[in-house]
Amino acid sequence: MHSITFIQTINKLNQEILYSLAALFLFAWIFQAVHYLYIMAAFNRVKPQTPNPSPPPVSVVICAKNEAENLRNFLPLILNQNYHNFQVIVVNDCSTDDTELVLAKLKRTNQNLYYTSIPVDKKFFHGKKLALTIGIKAAKHEHVVLTDADCYPTSDRWLQNMASSFTPDKKIILGYGAYRKEKGFLNLLIRYETFWNAVQYFGFASTFKPFMGVGRNIAYEKQLFNDSSQFKNNLTVASGDDDLFLVEMAKPANTTICFSPENHTLSVPSATYRDWESQKSRHLTSSVFYPFFVKGWLFFEFLTRQILWVFTFCSIIFSIFTPIIGVLFALHILIKLIVLNISGKKLAEKQLFWAMLLFDWLIPIWIGALWISNLLRPKKNRWK
Repeated sequence: MHSITFIQTINKLNQEILYSLAALFLFAWIFQAVHYLYIMAAFNRVKPQTPNPSPPPVSVVICAKNEAENLRNFLPLILNQNYHNFQVIVVNDCSTDDTELVLAKLKRTNQNLYYTSIPVDKKFFHGKKLALTIGIKAAKHEHVVLTDADCYPTSDRWLQNMASSFTPDKKIILGYGAYRKEKGFLNLLIRYETFWNAVQYFGFASTFKPFMGVGRNIAYEKQLFNDSSQFKNNLTVASGDDDLFLVEMAKPANTTICFSPENHTLSVPSATYRDWESQKSRHLTSSVFYPFFVKGWLFFEFLTRQILWVFTFCSIIFSIFTPIIGVLFALHILIKLIVLNISGKKLAEKQLFWAMLLFDWLIPIWIGALWISNLLRPKKNRWK
């Protein structure tokens, strides 16, 4: 009699565990569906903004650290933009290569180029925010456009499009900063992760709260920078020159997205996994300063994504709820592919959405490992 009662108790407990796991799977599925159909798809619903018929003059600010070759190749593409009134400011931040010589040579033939140099000081290490602050403070125009030395615009109308997006209400312009397509698995990883992140933060900017952008393609009013406290309060944070500023100053009402393909910038991708991981680790240092809601939502997005993959894999092995889980998981994948396909067409990344099948489960593991590594690593404030 006691053995029968024990077996019944075990069966009931196993049944309760199975129902709990099924409920957890269903919660993860619903969360992922909301994330894609409401937040990620919000970017797909964004319509092109009516251009400002009287766009303002702009100052382009670039920070360069040992970027002589990139400046030689890419800076002329910015200096020769088809725009009526702009200046370009380059801050040479403690470079030890030929950056100074390259800038001096370009200055002789480009009167709208201005540059300054921060001398090397082995006793004082600083992040990119100091160089960027110097560049923005030196800008003579009230509207600044930021990009990086290893970037180049995809057309000569890049500045025209960015400047035309400014209106009395829209004071922050988010652009898309893609990476150049090259051969290899690492390049596919970098391009997909960049594309997916862009769709996500464009979606947040269109719904809840703009919290992220990329310093290689962003513009805002100089007064917003002067009013911001993030730069001076977080000078020791290795990253955040773009997203920490947006966390403080950006709102859906004052922010817009300029996503035209001729408004993109292309960057030189990392050549090794070590370089890419170092770059991602530096970017993650600013994520702890995101609003609580954003941090919580991003955490649950990563967690629920992994729950779906793990449960689906386990259901195949142990034959538990396989038909139901299989149908729901297939629908989950279909929703993602459709949303990312539409986004890819808007951002001229037409075939990149297929990489979701390869990286959807893998990237959260990498990012999680890098985040833990950041917690264990001594804090640094250098930038490369």
